[in-house]
Amino acid sequence: MNLFIGSLPYDLEEEELRELFEEYGQVSSVKIIIDRATGKSKGFGFVDMPNDQQAEKAMDELDGAEIDGRTIAVKKAEDKRDRDSSRGGGGNFKGGYGGGRQNFNRGNSRGRGEGSENY
Repeated sequence: MNLFIGSLPYDLEEEELRELFEEYGQVSSVKIIIDRATGKSKGFGFVDMPNDQQAEKAMDELDGAEIDGRTIAVKKAEDKRDRDSSRGGGGNFKGGYGGGRQNFNRGNSRGRGEGSENY
């Protein structure tokens, strides 16, 4: 089961996160998300545990736990495909975001619409 871990301390290392979750069972992967621009942690990450019962126990016991003064959130991670479809994404833009043309006044500076065109 893939778990989302939020509100992580920004200086927490992946190995420290792994050790925390290994107290509940086998951990197959750990990933703390890093901001590309700054190279620093974004304060969240993912832990994958192959045994669902162990993952559920870790989630139950660690959700709301405090690490270095921060209260972490531990939840079952959403599948990327599920997350994209719930946002209306997927590359289909038919009628998206307002679905229609908007009028832009391109005219003189008097604001009276004289000599303006609506697009």
